[in-house]
Amino acid sequence: MSAPHAPGAWIDVSVPVRSGMVRWPDNPPIELVRTMDVAKGDPATVSRLSLGVHSGTHVDAPVHFLADGTGVDAIPLDHLLGEARVVEVGDGPSIGASQLLAVDPRPGERLLLKTGNSARGWKTDRFLTDFVHLSLEAATLLAERQVRTVGIDYLSIAGMDEGVPTHVALLEKGICIIEGLDLSTVEPGSYELICLPLRLAGADGAPARVLLRACSPGR
Repeated sequence: MSAPHAPGAWIDVSVPVRSGMVRWPDNPPIELVRTMDVAKGDPATVSRLSLGVHSGTHVDAPVHFLADGTGVDAIPLDHLLGEARVVEVGDGPSIGASQLLAVDPRPGERLLLKTGNSARGWKTDRFLTDFVHLSLEAATLLAERQVRTVGIDYLSIAGMDEGVPTHVALLEKGICIIEGLDLSTVEPGSYELICLPLRLAGADGAPARVLLRACSPGR
């Protein structure tokens, strides 16, 4: 059971960006380095950040897997803002269509998948090859159900063996993908979602700050 949050409080479900944090195996390392420091006599503190756009909590753009797809700056804002539903699904590692049918995905909804990744995936800088992910059949179901957005709590919505077809099944239907969430302190239920990826022109993805706030009763 997660610790309760104060009523009306925003919950930051983004992963802190820091040097050496876990990343997808073939992606660039994350480096956050101070190049100037007032503590060392410099007039200001200035840092240099180097990372891939799919580092930590981030949003995938259609062009990530579709040659004619749009960049992250063209994702409609209503995919990133509004009511979302957090659902708890099995620890897989592969989430099947039957597991998603049990939570009844709805047309137009923003669905955030809480798995065992949240409890263990962010406690180590070692990449977990057995992370929980959507199967291709589950991604196809979400496309058929016409969800608007789907998020998951590790670095990829897809497994390492079905990465391309699973992403394509979602992105070609205009479904926004949010990856790298930390839902460890969030209980299943309805929330207000704010997801703001950096406005990188034409980019295949972008790091994002993602916040949730429990919806008021009766919504």
